[in-house]
Amino acid sequence: MLPEIGETGQYKLLKSKVLIIGAGGLGAAILPYLAAAGVGEIGIVDDDVVELSNLQRQVIYKSSSVGKYKVEEAKAMITALNPDVRVSAIAEKLSGKNAIALFEKYDIIVDATDNLQIKYLINDACLITDKPMVYGSIFRFQGQVSVFNYQNGPTYRCLYPDENSSSVNCTDAGVIGISVGIIGMLQANEVIKMILETGEVLSGKILVYNVLNNEQQKYDFEKNDSFVMDRNTFEEKYSQKENRVEEISAEAVLNQIDNEEVLFLDVRNEDELPKIIFKNGIQIPLINLENEIEKLDSNQTIYVFCQSGIRSKIAVELLQKMNFKNLKSVEGGALALKELLTKEIKI
Repeated sequence: MLPEIGETGQYKLLKSKVLIIGAGGLGAAILPYLAAAGVGEIGIVDDDVVELSNLQRQVIYKSSSVGKYKVEEAKAMITALNPDVRVSAIAEKLSGKNAIALFEKYDIIVDATDNLQIKYLINDACLITDKPMVYGSIFRFQGQVSVFNYQNGPTYRCLYPDENSSSVNCTDAGVIGISVGIIGMLQANEVIKMILETGEVLSGKILVYNVLNNEQQKYDFEKNDSFVMDRNTFEEKYSQKENRVEEISAEAVLNQIDNEEVLFLDVRNEDELPKIIFKNGIQIPLINLENEIEKLDSNQTIYVFCQSGIRSKIAVELLQKMNFKNLKSVEGGALALKELLTKEIKI
């Protein structure tokens, strides 16, 4: 009934293909609105599983979803809402190896992540594939929305050129679920406007919204052509990055629990469950790691773990920049360790 949409607009939605990177808080707000609007094909990329602490803001999941892959649970939600949507659930971490091939299959790429390094990867892969990037970010009570690389417009690097700046995610900084929902829906709105070719897209503009006082500001920024990204530069840049973090399986870790030459570093927050206690272990939340680095010996072998294996990789990269050499990230994190420890007790 809306003259700006009509049957023609609905047909555009049906023919559109949208890729969502991240099935967390932002993704949980974006996905149902795109599916309900009639977007024909939706891809979801995320290698994480649902945790109990996620349910406060990732409202498409139920308590019974805990421990299951987010992408599979999200696909089930979309199918129940609109069975005509074609959904691809991709239970992988986005990387330099798979980003370009994935992006080439879709029209619009949506950044629903809370990882700074992944945002730069999304931006750079969008430049290679000439796809617009719908950006969303949350810090406590404040959120940001923008659209990058839209019709050769400004990119994420034009707004945030310093790739080495530090940031924290929702788990570490804390977040009220409503702010994630608001920003996610604003991102979904930008996607729909681009598909319908109507309204004013947030290209070259960033919207900043504060849920505590309902204030919002919109700032303009310009394109910077000094940064050039081609396929060779992309492959060289991200192949080097992804080879830096060495992982170790949870099974192999348990074989080392009596090795006094190894330190087990838990980078989760102190209130996170399950509790995993090693006699030669220490807990330093990721948000505090840089300020408490003196507690660690750079010459010691350190096995880093978090809840599911994502934050531990960030911690390893941070420590590597500070000349720590013998580092490994524990695959599957505390959840995998707990499962193995439970099996051993049963035996």
